[in-house]
Amino acid sequence: MNGSRLNDFLTLSREHPWALAPFRESLPDGSDIQVWDTGVLCIEPAAPGNTDIVISCGIHGNETAPIELCERILRAIVAGELACRQRLLLIFGNPAAMNLGVREVEENLNRLFSGAHARGGRHSRERERAARLEQYVRRFFEGGAGAERLHYDLHTAIRPSRYEKFAIYPFTHGAPYRRRQLALLSAGGVDTILLAHGPTTTFSYFSAHQFGAHAFTVELGKVMPFGQNDSRRFAAMEQSLMQLIGRPDWQPAPFDPERVRLFRVCREVTKHSGQFGFTFADDVANFTAFPHGTLLARDGEREWRVEHEQEAVVFPNAKVAAGHRAALLVIRTDATDLLLD
Repeated sequence: MNGSRLNDFLTLSREHPWALAPFRESLPDGSDIQVWDTGVLCIEPAAPGNTDIVISCGIHGNETAPIELCERILRAIVAGELACRQRLLLIFGNPAAMNLGVREVEENLNRLFSGAHARGGRHSRERERAARLEQYVRRFFEGGAGAERLHYDLHTAIRPSRYEKFAIYPFTHGAPYRRRQLALLSAGGVDTILLAHGPTTTFSYFSAHQFGAHAFTVELGKVMPFGQNDSRRFAAMEQSLMQLIGRPDWQPAPFDPERVRLFRVCREVTKHSGQFGFTFADDVANFTAFPHGTLLARDGEREWRVEHEQEAVVFPNAKVAAGHRAALLVIRTDATDLLLD
């Protein structure tokens, strides 16, 4: 196998940011590599294990650390340094935004899944991309026979976080939280879990709700330009993903609730107009807590104040479009309060 196009698949995708003609190649071990579109690549091992894995990155184009991590994994597979023993769908989400060094070209891609791309009466390239990514995830999961489905959607945050690596566990609709999945995240260096409070239009919720996948939005640190990420800070996650891909028998250490912080969302702050603004500084870190009664945001006559003894802010962003979420408000919870399986 020549492998040249796959060795630099990210560059190839960025050269064709909105579409790439499908092609396929094979590895010496018999694995079949199918390129479905720009940034979308499926690996079918000759004898796959029982887990179907989706790893996505670059849904926001300026979140470069996960993009570089996924590129390293792909290169290791193509070079024969990592044997792919599970079916794998690798997605580099928004090559056009990567080229511009921006979060989005027209719209936030991570707010356009679960059919949201077809609602609202407008058109954007990100809406087209979201619709296609949904189709590819459906094609992948429905084309496999794995007993377990996983989707790790890897991100970095706009601002620093008090807890650098955290994951959002999508709303389970009453189903129990899975100890094994929490253990997998912990093995990857994730020490903080945020439990979602309802359905959303994120990529991870789409996979969880539509296909029963164990899916997570995983935040690995702060946004940095390409080439300025310290890969050592993400080594645990990279190693865990490689173990999942290459060793079907691998098991992480059992989930230890003493080593993980748990938060649950209590409210969302929604921007309604151009008058919206936070009362705290732009450099306030994710998970910064405020005491009861603190005024957090204003939007004209609307006010948001802390209602619990303490509430922390996550993903505050006053620059979102009107009608969109500007922040999450979260409170600490305990593993003993969760339904665990």
